[in-house]
Order: sequence, then C-alpha cells, then structure tokens
Amino acid sequence: MKAYRISALALSMAAAPAFASDLDLSLTNNSVKGQVNFFSAQNDLQLGAGYTYRESKRHIGNIDFHAQGRTSIGNLPTTAGVGMRGLFYDDNRRNVDGGAVGLGGFAIVNIPDVPGLSFSGSLHYAPTILSFGDSDDLTSLELRASYRVIRNAEVFAGYRYINTELDFAGSPDINLDEGLLAGLKIFF
Repeated sequence: MKAYRISALALSMAAAPAFASDLDLSLTNNSVKGQVNFFSAQNDLQLGAGYTYRESKRHIGNIDFHAQGRTSIGNLPTTAGVGMRGLFYDDNRRNVDGGAVGLGGFAIVNIPDVPGLSFSGSLHYAPTILSFGDSDDLTSLELRASYRVIRNAEVFAGYRYINTELDFAGSPDINLDEGLLAGLKIFF
C-alpha cells in the first residue's frame, strides 16, 4: 500500500507541467509533501494544491488561494500574498479527521546582494468557527531559506508546523506535521 501511495504521488506530479507554474517537493524525517502552484509570481492571484503523507498513516491535503503582489521590505524585493488555505486531514492511527479554512498569508524576500538567495514564510490560522470535523482550531506555519541553483530550479531548507486542537473534551493538541524540511522547487 505504501508503494501505491508514492506511485500515485509521482504520477500526479509528472502531469504537473501541463497546467502548473511550479512544482514543490519537500521531505521531513517523517513526511513527504508535494505542492503544485498554478500561477507565477507575476500574476495577481495564486492558486495551489498539495498533499502530505506522514509516516504514521496521516494524510493531509491543502488548497491555497491568495491575492499576491510585488512590494518591498526595506529595500529588499518581496512577493507577498494574503488569502486562505484549506487544510484537510485524515489520521488513521488516532481515528480522527477534519480540517479548517485558515486565513493568513505568505512573503518571499529576495536578497539582491546574493543572487538566487531568498527567505520565505507563510502563516495561516483557523479559529473554531472555520474548523470542522474533529478540529477545534488549526495553525499552519512554514519557514524556508531557498537558493536558486539554475534558472528554473531551487533547493530549500526550513521548518514546517501544522497543529490542530481536537474538539473532544480534554483532548490535547496534535501536531499533524512538524519538523525540519528540505526539498526542491521546479519552475515551468
């Protein structure tokens, strides 16, 4: 079954160039995530979809929709976006599932003195009113340092944290995915 999931992920990612702007693949010690973004940084909107498989039989899907534009922080060229991220999960080990629509945004800051180097971050939060299933709230955070090695590919390292509070009385928060990550992004 594990080989089937990885094969399905590989096949779906192979079809990405036909309709995508970029393909992002990242690994933590316990998870793998594929993300496809449909529009480039020059567009006013960004739409993306992703899937994460965590070793503990946990599946996480996301759909992103943001308004985006170019700006600057200090004198550093920046692409920023505000919008929403829908996160949906199914945890077979704990027998819980749910999701949320988190509001938030992202920023990508380029460092002109070091061509190819950039830092990015995204944060989305969903309170109880925007959470469903077994979730009472949900937080998604990702931080990255990236380096574009060639015109259409970059490598990155960073940190990912996705946490939800279960809506059962006395239930602890669970980290749906957390850890240091490394990966690559290919631009089409």
